Amino acid sequence: MMRTAVVLSVFSLAAGFSAPALAQLSSSSNSPVDVTADQLEAQPQQCLAIYRGNVEALQGTSRLRTDLLNIYAKPGAAKAQPAPGGGPSSKCGALDRMEAHGSVYYMTPSEVVKGDDAVYLADAKTITLTGDVVVSQGKNVVVGNRLVINTDTQHATMESNAKGAGAANRVRSVLYPGSQGVGLIQSAPSKP
Repeated sequence: MMRTAVVLSVFSLAAGFSAPALAQLSSSSNSPVDVTADQLEAQPQQCLAIYRGNVEALQGTSRLRTDLLNIYAKPGAAKAQPAPGGGPSSKCGALDRMEAHGSVYYMTPSEVVKGDDAVYLADAKTITLTGDVVVSQGKNVVVGNRLVINTDTQHATMESNAKGAGAANRVRSVLYPGSQGVGLIQSAPSKP
C-alpha cells in the first residue's frame, strides 16, 4: 500500500509541475507539452521535479533541449495529516522557477538560443541564460555571456564579462540589413 502511494505521489508531482511550468515554453500556444528524458525524479517534500539525460520538451513549434531540467513549485500549506510512512507532507503550488543546466538549446520558428545554463523565474517573468550565449534570428547573430529576457515586455539585455574597447569576447552582433529580426530586436508587425 505504501509503495502505491509513493508511486502515485511521484506521478502526480511530475504531472502537476510539467503542465503549468512548461506552458511557458511557447507563449502563444495552448498545445500540450511533451517532455522526454532518460530519467524523472520527483521530490514532493522539496516541490521539485528533476528531468535528467537528453531532456527534450516540445510545445507547438517550440523546443527546449538540455542535459538537466529542474522544475520547482512554490511550497503550499502543510497538510493536517502526515504523509504515508509518517513523515510530514506539503502541497506544492504554482510554478516558482525552472532551471536548465548543460547544453541549453531553445528553438522557435524564428530564432535559436543556445547557452550553458538558463533560469526562468515565474514571479519576475524573466529568463536568464548564461555561459556562451548565442542568439540567432535568420542570418542575424548576437553573442555574449549573459542574456536576460522579460517574457512580458520582451525587453532583452545581452552582457559580456569583457569590458573596454579592444577587449576580446565583448558583446557582438552580426546584423544583415533588410532581414526580419535585428539582433535581439524583432521587427514590429505592420499595421493595417
